[in-house]
Amino acid sequence: MTATARDDTGLHPALRRLFSALSAVERVGNRLPHPFWLFWILSGVLAVTSAVLAAANVTVTLPESGETLAVRSLLSMEGVAYTVDTALDSFAAFPALPVVVVVLMGVAVAEQSGLTAALLRTTIVRLPARWVTFAVAFAGTVAHVAFDAAFVVLIPVAALAFRAVGRSPVLGVVTAYVSIAAGYNASPLVTPSDAILASITTSAARMVDPAAVVTPLASWYWNAASSLLVAVVVTVTVEFVVRRRADLGHTGEPGTAAEAGTTDADGDTDLALAPIERRALRRAGLAALLVVAAAVAAVAPASSPLRGEGGSLVQSGLLLNVAVVVALLFALTGAVYGRTTGSVPTTGAVPGIMADGVRVIAPIIVLFFAISQFLAFFSWTRVGSVVAVGGAELLQGLDTPPLVLMLVLIAVVSVVNVLISSGSAMWSLIAPIVVPMLMYLDISPAVVQTVYRIGDSCTNAVTPMSAYFVLALGYVQRYRRDAGIGTLVSYTLPIALVLLVAWTAMFVLWYAVGLPLGPGTPVQ
Repeated sequence: MTATARDDTGLHPALRRLFSALSAVERVGNRLPHPFWLFWILSGVLAVTSAVLAAANVTVTLPESGETLAVRSLLSMEGVAYTVDTALDSFAAFPALPVVVVVLMGVAVAEQSGLTAALLRTTIVRLPARWVTFAVAFAGTVAHVAFDAAFVVLIPVAALAFRAVGRSPVLGVVTAYVSIAAGYNASPLVTPSDAILASITTSAARMVDPAAVVTPLASWYWNAASSLLVAVVVTVTVEFVVRRRADLGHTGEPGTAAEAGTTDADGDTDLALAPIERRALRRAGLAALLVVAAAVAAVAPASSPLRGEGGSLVQSGLLLNVAVVVALLFALTGAVYGRTTGSVPTTGAVPGIMADGVRVIAPIIVLFFAISQFLAFFSWTRVGSVVAVGGAELLQGLDTPPLVLMLVLIAVVSVVNVLISSGSAMWSLIAPIVVPMLMYLDISPAVVQTVYRIGDSCTNAVTPMSAYFVLALGYVQRYRRDAGIGTLVSYTLPIALVLLVAWTAMFVLWYAVGLPLGPGTPVQ
């Protein structure tokens, strides 16, 4: 039997073709404008489209009310007046803005105090060496509470953890990066991403139902179960596929581990917690229990003013504004931890830490301004209603089962995500279309969001468009200096593909059984 021909680099022809395709994707993706300008370009396209449709007297009849609406031109005098008069109101009323700012203020205290890193370290070192892969993978899903800081915190810790048990630190980097990136929308805890996407979904759903609300807890049960799936899939694929690659031996250079974490006097990495850190964790845990107990006590009485209409817990003010509770939880526990260890010298330092957290997300806030204007224009012109109703009628005519539509959405999003790696930016682009359209087919906004998040997560780990892909590659190169983009893609691609199949299969089973996605959120 003739051996398959390889080039001078030793790459298999199939892998070489894959890398060529990825290089083409990278070139195309690099030509896309920054998302901020992309939304303004789309607003310009929308303005021209609305003018053409208005001139043609296009109308739409809303199925839920029977009301007939005419498309309005954004280029008319009325449209120009609208863009000027409502610019600030649209930005201020954008649901994601207050939620993200509030949550990140709390998360910043937990992250900068060292609480997040301590939790990750204690999660990893308390398990036997044979469990280190699963520990890192599951810690990656938990680390999502730290938002994008999860990459910065966990990747170097994972490399050190693998090296500490005599395994390749490259495996640690790959495991941590994939568990965070490909499993970005899976976590047993409520994360800032839950808040951002739920807010965008709410805005899109209100094009059909002005009273629609999708809370950050809408898919909590699903997200928690998904975190276990992600950890298991990453672990199995790393151990049985990635680890067996001949060039993934223990290739760490002397001293490289010290660059990524703390060291002791002998230069060896110390992942164990110091006594003061363990004491601080216990105190932070007690503070967390007090916050949770206070929240439960506040809504427990049937007559509690925090309950919703008819005494509903699902529609209670506590759950609808859970972002405030989450922010308080992280801020308080982080402050307690920091005051104990000294990383937060005084309570007066907490506001400054919160301000740093907001400063970190300044680029997101700038992007939110462009997104909020585009969504407002989309709703005001009624082009969104025309697309949603027309698309729904087309799908109804095709008589396509809802589950098939959702599987198609997963596939499309997973491909587009290679080019637009920002989950919130891509959801802002497509939510105003797919959410209303599928609502007309009796698919709830929370279910559409859940389906989107599957496709949005898996291919995050293989796209060079992500800034954190470059970060992970930098850590790989600390231990393997000849590594390049193709090296990291070759490690992450099999994990991402297996996870996409497994996660999609899990949704099909979940949907067939009819399990709720979260509190008060049925899947059918």
